[in-house]
Amino acid sequence: MFEHKTIDHFIQKHILKVLMFNETARFRDLRPPKVDTNLFSYHLTLLVRNKFVKKVDGGYQLDSLGLNYVDRVSLDKNAIRVQPKIITMLLIQNSEGEVLLQRRAKQPYANTWTLPYGKVHIDDASLLSSARREADEKLHYQPADLTHAGDCYIRVFDDKEIISATLAHIFKFESDDIQLNDQIMWLRPEDLNNYKLSPAVEQIIARSFFNDPYFFEEFSESLTV
Repeated sequence: MFEHKTIDHFIQKHILKVLMFNETARFRDLRPPKVDTNLFSYHLTLLVRNKFVKKVDGGYQLDSLGLNYVDRVSLDKNAIRVQPKIITMLLIQNSEGEVLLQRRAKQPYANTWTLPYGKVHIDDASLLSSARREADEKLHYQPADLTHAGDCYIRVFDDKEIISATLAHIFKFESDDIQLNDQIMWLRPEDLNNYKLSPAVEQIIARSFFNDPYFFEEFSESLTV
């Protein structure tokens, strides 16, 4: 899995920026103006050692981490872009029509109740496999049938400052076999107002009752303390 490293040194930034626009570049084309050759060689070697750059016939190219880096870096500031979090979220109902909720353990939104979820990993084979992995990791349960019910883009603000932006892929299934604990509970939809919920949870549950083959919604919420 790719690690989200940040490149801070100006020589390494220069090398990656040159290679961002060239499939292959020669040693002399990568060296910034007026930089000592030994110092430049040291930083180029670091990038090669850390798999940001690789040596090939005719010069140098971006290696795996370098390709991942330039895919996320902004051209104007040459810095990593802050991007929305991508998750799979599980909407699970039992035979009584209750919905499974899980208590969030950390900030933001600690101690609120949410639909079970987790980040999509870059090495997940698909969104479906990501959702299955999260069901196994969070609930110790492997659902037989999962339906990709829809997508939601959720943005949360504190005054004018954005706290979080999340693209949630919603997957549905039914089960009566999930083991509960003090962090996981079944709740009737009409009782949602009695609990402190994470952003957009109530709206996602309500939207799912339309039973459309697939839905997309965008939600913006203000942070309440």
